[in-house]
Amino acid sequence: MRQIFFDTETTGLQAEGGDRIIEIGCVEMINRQLTGNNLHLYINPQRASHEDALRVHGLTEAFLSDKPLFAQIAEQLLGFLAGAELVIHNAPFDIGFVNAELKRLRKPPITDVVGSVRDTLLMARDMFPGKANSLDALCRRLEVDNSNRKLHGALLDAELLAEVYIRLTRGQDSLVMDDAGEAGSDSNEFRVAALDLRGFDLPVPQASADELAAHEKVLLELDKASGGKRIWKAPEQISA
Repeated sequence: MRQIFFDTETTGLQAEGGDRIIEIGCVEMINRQLTGNNLHLYINPQRASHEDALRVHGLTEAFLSDKPLFAQIAEQLLGFLAGAELVIHNAPFDIGFVNAELKRLRKPPITDVVGSVRDTLLMARDMFPGKANSLDALCRRLEVDNSNRKLHGALLDAELLAEVYIRLTRGQDSLVMDDAGEAGSDSNEFRVAALDLRGFDLPVPQASADELAAHEKVLLELDKASGGKRIWKAPEQISA
């Protein structure tokens, strides 16, 4: 199965309000193996980013001024994504922005091009209800190294998402290849020999006289408080 881990950076939060895509990161995985066939694009949005967005991604208007317009990279992007399953963290956000860009070019929505869309935020909410499930939070919880994530970047975030997805789906522990060239192979599994516990003489500690007296005192207090309705009685009391 071909999957594309997909992320965007944008000038702001409102696709329908005129905010634009400025960066796209796509990381390809086939049958749960990274291929290295990735796509990374910077895009000139022809407008400035909001201050809050700029603090997140750090991509200035000057840096993006000589980058291609979305119209110039649209066919390259659609060709790369065609037929794949898109894996996105908070998919409605990125899909909304891509569809807004495609609408400007009078093209059909991205869901007409890709095979399907999987939202890892929904997956994480099902697995960890009531907990923080941002990409950073999942990296911490699933022990994915995101120490290089000083600013948000579409390609880096897509790479982190691929590692998070593998751990969320429990198919293997990591995307790192072992010496045999196959991730998650049996050769790397840690095996423990079975033990016959019948050969162990386990000690059985006995209560001291003081402990038994204290226990009996508690039982008598319970008996008094319940009006003689205490259920748990000593064997000699039951036989009597």
